[in-house]
Parts: sequence; C-alpha cells; structure tokens
Amino acid sequence: QVQLVESGGGLVQARGSLRLSCAASGRTFGSYSMGWFRQAPGKEREFVAAIGWSGANTYYADSVKGRFTISRDNAKNTVYLQMNSLNPEDTAVYYCARGRVGGPSPRIVEYDDWGQGTQVTVSS
Repeated sequence: QVQLVESGGGLVQARGSLRLSCAASGRTFGSYSMGWFRQAPGKEREFVAAIGWSGANTYYADSVKGRFTISRDNAKNTVYLQMNSLNPEDTAVYYCARGRVGGPSPRIVEYDDWGQGTQVTVSS
C-alpha cells in the first residue's frame, strides 16, 4: 500500500492559479501511473488528469484540457497538478490516487490507493 498526501489547495479568485502536490511513500513510485480526481459537494468523484509511470503519457478530462497540467518527479516521489484559469466550477476536494497499471487511465476503478484530499475553492 502507498501512502499519499496532497497539499497546495486553498482559496483563489477566478482566473487564478494553484499548484497541487501529492507526495507518495514507498520505493516503487516510479512503477505505476498516478491520477488526480475531484469531488464537488453533492456530486460524484470525477476524473481530472492522469500520468503514466514515466511521465511521458498524460490524459485529461475535457473540462480541464488546456488549463491543467499534470507532471511527476519520480526522484521526489511526487506528482503535481498545475491549475490555471480556474473558474468556480473547479471548486472541489481534489484527490490524488495510485493507478493499478503503468499507463494513464480515466477509470476510477483502476486506482487503488487514495490521499485524504485537499480543498480547492474558486471565488467568482
């Protein structure tokens, strides 16, 4: 099992930016994909972005494509989510998760370990 700890959330005005980080424990971080998901109040958890084990392959939800960038630093056991041009619809708790396979996937069932989440609030 991998322990995941997110950070970097907060309150930001519309059109602003935030950078989320997810630090992972374990020596095999570089062997599997990582993903970011989010959950707004009263809504189901939804896929945001994913990155393959090497960082070469990424996958984004249409709603964030062109605004968010996922990246990873395997030497630091950390995955990042750079969020630009934020809007109030991006308000949610953001979770990082460890993928079961090496390639990026939008399917929530393909993720095994989850962090506790970090709140992102975008004001209009």
